[in-house]
Amino acid sequence: MVQFETPARSESPSGSSASDEHNNQSTKQSSKRHKKRSKRNSDAEESKSLPINGGPAKAERRSSVSKPARDFRDKPEPAPKKKKRKTAVTPTLPPVDAEAESSTRSPSPVIDFDGLSRPSLGTRERLEESPEQKQERLERMKGAVRTLLECVGEDPDREGLLATPERYAKAMLFFTKGYQENVRDIVNGAIFQEGHNEMVIVKDIEVFSMCEHHLVPFTGKMHIGYIPSNAVIGISKLPRIAELFARRLQIQERLTREVANAVMEVLKPQGVAVVMESSHLCMVMRGVEKSTSSTITSCVLGCFERKEKTRNEFLSLIGVNRR
Repeated sequence: MVQFETPARSESPSGSSASDEHNNQSTKQSSKRHKKRSKRNSDAEESKSLPINGGPAKAERRSSVSKPARDFRDKPEPAPKKKKRKTAVTPTLPPVDAEAESSTRSPSPVIDFDGLSRPSLGTRERLEESPEQKQERLERMKGAVRTLLECVGEDPDREGLLATPERYAKAMLFFTKGYQENVRDIVNGAIFQEGHNEMVIVKDIEVFSMCEHHLVPFTGKMHIGYIPSNAVIGISKLPRIAELFARRLQIQERLTREVANAVMEVLKPQGVAVVMESSHLCMVMRGVEKSTSSTITSCVLGCFERKEKTRNEFLSLIGVNRR
């Protein structure tokens, strides 16, 4: 039996060349896509690192789909750390005689229960002088006034000026009689436990004082208010305290503060408020010569300083807010 050999299937030249061409095209397209993708990625990286409008370079955003991208500037600042307070070591002071301390000085550096709020040379001598020393002081003052009259061109021996040195010396001693008074004697124990905790005001207290810069008067009205801590003071004591400090060589700012501190130290209330309005002859009769001007000063302590509502109630009641 004759066997015929089956010839092997041979690929046609045209078919093989077509497949090769198709493979080459696919390779070229994939390489082009790869190049384009690489170029896009490099451009994106470069654009991220570039500054915007001259500002700092933007930080890279998170490539997350589930969570929105977040700018680094939107991140909340960390909470500041609380500083621990250092407990100050109180130095041990030498023992002080309690009786002597309570009889001379109050806790306030401004008020002196022994008579003077601003101790100065000579004032204590005036407080404790004998009748002979008092007469000697008066004679020295009369001589000084006579010298002033001579210096301004007057004749101190003419009829109208013969008694002027003595009159002026006595008047000046009266204008400054507050140097011989003290807060403890003025109050005289007139503090009463009444359980009252509402505002108390004494307004329109007439005040006459001497400007320490020119030795001419300034006059006006003072309004004093306080909120008790159960204890109240005799109503007349508030004008007396104002008179005590006004009858000294003063400036209005210090006078207002001293009255407020005195009431605060004597009564220990929840708060004290003092307002004073006055006209100064040193700027009416001389200087700028403004006769219609007035000066208003205030001092608020305790709850009047801390609470605006309380302070406004006081100002409203004395009539300051309505002007």
